[in-house]
Formats: sequence, C-alpha cells, structure tokens
Amino acid sequence: MTFVTGLQCRRCNARYPISLTHRCSACGAPLEPHYDWDGIAASVDRDSLHTRERNIWRYTEFLPLEHAPTVSGDVGWTPLVEAPKLAKTIGVRKLWLKCDGYSYPSLSFKDRVVAVSINKAIELGITTVGCPSTGNLANAVAAHASAAGLDSWIFVPDDIEVGKTIGTAVYNPHMVRVKGNYDQINKLTAEASERFGWGIVNINLRPYYAEGSKTMAFEMTEQLGWRVPDAVVSPMAGGSLASKLKQGFDQFRRLGWIDNCPRIYGAQATGCSPIVTAALTEREVIPVKPKTIARSIAIGNPVDGNQAAEAIRASGGTAASVSDEELVEGIKLLATLTGVFTETAGGVTVAAAARLAEQGHLGRDDEVVLCLTGNGMKTIEAVEKEILVSTAIEPYLSNIEPLI
Repeated sequence: MTFVTGLQCRRCNARYPISLTHRCSACGAPLEPHYDWDGIAASVDRDSLHTRERNIWRYTEFLPLEHAPTVSGDVGWTPLVEAPKLAKTIGVRKLWLKCDGYSYPSLSFKDRVVAVSINKAIELGITTVGCPSTGNLANAVAAHASAAGLDSWIFVPDDIEVGKTIGTAVYNPHMVRVKGNYDQINKLTAEASERFGWGIVNINLRPYYAEGSKTMAFEMTEQLGWRVPDAVVSPMAGGSLASKLKQGFDQFRRLGWIDNCPRIYGAQATGCSPIVTAALTEREVIPVKPKTIARSIAIGNPVDGNQAAEAIRASGGTAASVSDEELVEGIKLLATLTGVFTETAGGVTVAAAARLAEQGHLGRDDEVVLCLTGNGMKTIEAVEKEILVSTAIEPYLSNIEPLI
C-alpha cells in the first residue's frame, strides 16, 4: 500500500501529481513527495518493523514508491560501530560510526538514494537513467542500472579518482568523461536529459532520489534501540543528506516513535564550503569554484544547499570546514583508532567533528554519530603519499630482527 499522494513545492506548497518533474512551475522551487501521515500512523507501528528484512525497504511507508520495489532489494542496514578510542580523542562521551562505506553494492551511501530512484524510474516507465557525478553516484547508478537491466549514461569529471573511474566503467555504462567541474557537468546532463528523455536520478528524479537519504536516520534510531544521539555529523555535497537526516528524525518524532531529535552538524572541505558559509552567516548559498581533494563532495553550487543550511540551524547544530591536510589526518586517525578506512568525505567528517568539539559545539557529555559515506579504497590517492610502506626483505628470519 502506498502513502505517497503526490509532489509538493517546498516554497509555495503547490501540489503536483507523481511524474518525472522536480521544479515547481509556479515559483521554480524544488518539489518533494507528500505523504498521507494519518494513513501511515494507522498502518504501521515501530514494533512491527522488527519482523521485516534489514534493508531500506523496511521503511517502505516512508518512501515514494507506489508499488513494492522490484530491484535493489539488499540496500541498507549498514553497520553502526561504536568507537570509544576516537570518542576519547575527540572529547565526547560516546561516538558511533555509521559506516555506509560498506553499503551494497557500490560501497557508498549513494546506494540508498539510487535504489529509490531506480525503482521509481521503473514505475514511471523510464528505460534509460543517468547522472552527473563526482564519483560515488556514478558507481551506484552504473551498478543498480546494470542489475535492473536499464541503459545508463554517466557523466563525470575527467580527473576523478582511478578507483571511482574503474568502479563505474566495470558495469559497462555509457560513461562520458567531461573536461569541466561538477556544476558544468550537471548543466550538460540536464540539457541531455531534456533532449533525449532520460531519467537523471539527481535532477528530474531528484524528489524521489533524495528520500533514500532518510533511511540513514531511520537506521541509526533503530540500531541505537529507539533512541537518538545528541548530535549527528554529516559531510555535505549537494546538501540533501544533511537536510534529509533532519527530516527522517522529524518524521519518526511526528509519529511518536521518538521523543526528540539530534542536532545536525554539516562538514565540508575549506576548498568547497558554500553550505558551511551559508549556515554560519545565515545567508543564502553563494556558489564557489571547488578546489579540494575531497572531490566526492566538491559541488560549488549545491542544489539543496539552502535547505541543508536551514535544517542545520533549525536542529540547533552548526557547520565547520577543514583543510585538505586536516581531512587526510582525519582519515589516518580514524583508521588507526577504529580500523575503518574512509574516503575523503569521511576524513572531512572526522576532522570537522574534532574541530566542533574544540569549539564547544560537541560537548563531553554528548553521544555523537559520524556519517561515513564512502569507502577509503575509492580514494587512495588522497593518502598514498602520507602512508609509509616498508621496503621488501629477503625471506630469512635474520632480516626481521633489525626491524624489531
């Protein structure tokens, strides 16, 4: 049974039917799904979730599909790992890692959003999907489209990391490498989609795509035994993850399933931090030209940036940016203290959490969740010069003694 009743404009509340559209024709603001909350409250309670499969579809009432998903059935329910040594180092009472770098099948949180948008594309009769991407989304769209038997067109910068390039090309999509930054590629992809009638997951399918991010908040809540942390720190690229985290917690509270919501903190690299600036100055996002090794979150003109900044402030949180050097140290610190290897976006999150604690925004009595959105094996270029690898020895015991 579906509870999505249509699309609604964020700004003027104009209503639209479910379709391949993402902008309000009246005011130009983004659209998002509208739900029958009375129907949801009458049809599901939190205890009933325990009998369901551990994937994002356990929250089907909160997702914008009109039928049961037909593909991407194993996405979600990624590990929530306690990190006591990192908590002590940063200076908080308890710290958890939401490890979407272990997501099936493409090792990033983008599997969540793509699973929803791919299933919606199938419902809408779309046979060709695609995306502009800085890497992780490209991997996810190519993987899910391949599994679903859909044609895919993937547009990426020509300088993205080798791991992400191969991690997309292996699925044999139509992969187009473009000499330009993300914002230029986003514009090109939008023009192509209008010309050829494609479903672009993060453009004309975006109202459905973004809803997948909420499932990270839902899972945190369940995995913590139906309580919420004091704070969640999230990396920000286009901005939808931070805003949808807040929305997810708000929706559970609306149903009375939780009593309160956490503070949301946003993190970006200093070389591309338009949402952080907007959150701190309480002004609208001003586009910037990205200059950072954190390519997966290097979006200079984030489509949901203003919404993310507003969500952060409304939650009682704030935002922070860190340098490339600090994010690399964050990757190394996380690995040595927790055994988790995260990509550059995760390094930003760890380093930003440390800064927020130093500034007093994260307190010593706080329980905090860090969102680690991608796997470190995708961005080894960021740390390869920082990691010491021993020289080879001859296979004799005597050669080990000097090392010891």
